[in-house]
Amino acid sequence: MSHDQNFKNLILDYPHQALTFFAAEEAGRRLGGAEVIPVRQEQLKDRLGDRFRELDVPLLVQWPDGRRAALLFVVEEESDPKRFSIHRLAHYCLDLGELFETDRVVPVVIFLRGTAPRYRLALGGDRSTYLSFHYLACELGTLDSEDYLESDNIVARLNLPSMRYVPARKLAVYAAAIRGLVELEQDPEKKLKYIDFIDIYADLDDDERARYQREYPQEAATMGTFSERFLQQGLERGLEQGLEQGLAQGEHIGMRKGEARVLLSLLRLKFGTVSEAVEARIDQADADTLLHWSGRVLSAGSIEDIVGDDG
Repeated sequence: MSHDQNFKNLILDYPHQALTFFAAEEAGRRLGGAEVIPVRQEQLKDRLGDRFRELDVPLLVQWPDGRRAALLFVVEEESDPKRFSIHRLAHYCLDLGELFETDRVVPVVIFLRGTAPRYRLALGGDRSTYLSFHYLACELGTLDSEDYLESDNIVARLNLPSMRYVPARKLAVYAAAIRGLVELEQDPEKKLKYIDFIDIYADLDDDERARYQREYPQEAATMGTFSERFLQQGLERGLEQGLEQGLAQGEHIGMRKGEARVLLSLLRLKFGTVSEAVEARIDQADADTLLHWSGRVLSAGSIEDIVGDDG
């Protein structure tokens, strides 16, 4: 899954919190009473044609009581600042403003790494500027993680590993992100989904995972217990049947990748580290085998018990 898609999912799952964090200057604490509605991608694709940009996330903010006029936020994530084009963003915002018949458009760009190459665009001649455009930039790598360790905004907590910290604080930051997920998210499926999100951006190596298990046993045990309970509930309510139906509908590749990610997350939570050889076996296994291995996690005493040669 690309970084763009990860952030798109995050924004769609937590639109209020995303705007409050990524667009604090415009949204801040002023979204009380507002409805945040993701704009349907099908609608945009149909109306904008070739100009449609799938990985931008437009969010329409409306106040049912009429206290403020509606705002259209256009949120884009850039993993590599060199790919960013302020001209492209301005063009897209103008398209959306015309489509929704509004001038109240707020462009927001999340820079996962580095800083924005350009913040403003001014088109004009010798005598006047005829178009002036700028956007809100959230440069995650410049934010001090210490300022968000206890944040009650789940989007801020999940993004802690992408913020600035000294190397010695890496595991503390990772643990704070995990605690935030446990404390602020009640949906078991989203918990499992965003364990994966945190892991991707924390990018712990095997030694760091082993240290995490030793230094933060409570956080590790909490997530391990949750994952096992969630897996058991999923199996009990017919997870296997649901997967088989999905495979029958031609979703084999997508399901296999999803099952592989879930299994890796469960193994890391329970055992701390996963060798490259085991990761390779999981990556090569089909969906049925992955499901069979996942069913062993609850009772297994070692990784070999789960993905051994008899699997």
